[in-house]
Formats: sequence, structure tokens, C-alpha cells
Amino acid sequence: MPMEEKRRGAVNLDFSVPLVMSIVNCTDDSFYTDSRARAPESAVEKALQAEADGANIVDFGGESTRPGAEYVSEDKELARVLPAVEGFRRKSDLPISVDTRKAAVAQGVLSAGADIINDVSAMEDDPDMARVCAAYGAYVVLMHKKGVPKTMQVASGATFYEDVVGEVVAYLRTAAQRAKAAGIADNRVILDPGIGFGKSVEDNIALVRELARIRAIGYPVLIGLSRKTFIGSITGRDIPDRLVGTLAANAVAVAAGANIVRVHDAREHVDLIKILFTFRGGRAFQNIDGWR
Repeated sequence: MPMEEKRRGAVNLDFSVPLVMSIVNCTDDSFYTDSRARAPESAVEKALQAEADGANIVDFGGESTRPGAEYVSEDKELARVLPAVEGFRRKSDLPISVDTRKAAVAQGVLSAGADIINDVSAMEDDPDMARVCAAYGAYVVLMHKKGVPKTMQVASGATFYEDVVGEVVAYLRTAAQRAKAAGIADNRVILDPGIGFGKSVEDNIALVRELARIRAIGYPVLIGLSRKTFIGSITGRDIPDRLVGTLAANAVAVAAGANIVRVHDAREHVDLIKILFTFRGGRAFQNIDGWR
């Protein structure tokens, strides 16, 4: 039986406990050097180590979307990420996510056994993305961003909002409705407020504090805080020294309702979730005010 038929819609994520998504960048320009895996073999090795460390999902990416990043062609991105997905799938049944905004890349990796498409454009950059994801029964992560990666933090007005939480909530609600209209099942939609994507430090803090408002839309929420600039702004630490700040921020996010934490450091975050969940008494997290 072909891989795409065997795995089509086969994975069902369990959100009763927050999940750890481990980042594996098949790039040479992602902002955190230690996350880069230039060769497919290195990417597979990193993913297998993340699985051994307890990660619930691995997230491969072939195009950096850090502030200032250049656009990567469809062919180049696919050449980077497809061998990694194929190699890991031969060795593991762990859910695979691929960070892409291109339908042709999504088609390739879903055919190779991926389960989740993590699209920073919420399926707006490529009009064929929703059709591909619906055809494969894939999970989709719909993220809010303002502008494009190359200029999103520097373009005039890129980080200006009248009400950042309200605007992000409205955008994500509309994105989810758009996915449903394209044939993607409600139980395959995950929302991401897009921390650091066209947002100021204050905006990022507000979104994490009020994550319950995004959860209230009615879908699981992914949060990507790992080692980002706003953590450096708060702590005064450079990228290599932001692990403790990342753990603290993700503890707040989980307490506020995050269902998935997307991170560079799987082992430490697996331990974090175990401790938080134990003190919570084995119950799912609801919101930060109820975390006592």
C-alpha cells in the first residue's frame, strides 16, 4: 500500500496533555545555529534524538522564516526537506510536521508520510495549499503574521496594532473558517498567534498573557516562543543563553492554555510539561488564573 494511502489522516493528536513539537531546520540560515541540519542524515539524526528525548512531534523546515530571511524557491525547499521526511519516516512513526507555505512542498512531504502542515501564512500565500491539505486529511497549523519574513519587523507599520490580541483573534477565526470552507475538518485545525511575526515585544507578551482568548475560538493552540528576540529583550541574553527564559515563557503559555509548544530543546520541555502536569493533578490546563 502506498505511503500516502496508508497514512492519510491516520494520526490523531491527543491534546489532553500539552505536546512538545521539536524543531529540525534543514537550512543553513535559521536564527539558532544549533537547530540547523544541512544534510538530510543530520536532520534525521536530530529528529530521532528529539524522539528519544520525549518529543511528541518533529517539525522539519526547509525555509527560514526568521526576520530578514530571504524567500526560498519551491524546488530548493523540497530538495532540503523531502529527504529528511522520507528518512525519518522509514525509522519512526512519530507524527511529522513540515513548516512550509508552498502547496507543492506540502504535496511532496504529505506523500512521503508527513502528518501536519505548519503554514506561517495560514494558507494565504499559496491558493492551492488548502486543497492539498484537505485531500490528505492533514492537520494544518494556521499562523498569524503581519507582512513577510524579510521585512515583517522593520517595515513601516509592520508592528502597529490598535488591539493586537483582538486583531489576532479575528484573523485566526477567519482563517479557521476559510480552512473549513476548503474541506479541512475542524478537528484538523490548530491555531498559532505568530509570536515574533510582525509584532513588538509588548505585543508578544500580551498574546501570551491572553492566550485563553485564542483558545476560546475553539481550536487547539500552538505557541512558538523558543529562544526568540522578545525573550532576549526581557532577559538581556543572547540566543545561545535563552533556554531558561524560554522554559519560563512556555510554562506561562502552557498555564494559559497552549496545547503544543514548538521548541528547539525537546528534552527540557518534556520535563517541564511533566512537572506542570503533575502539579496540576493530571488535569488539562485551562487558563493562567485557574493555575493554582
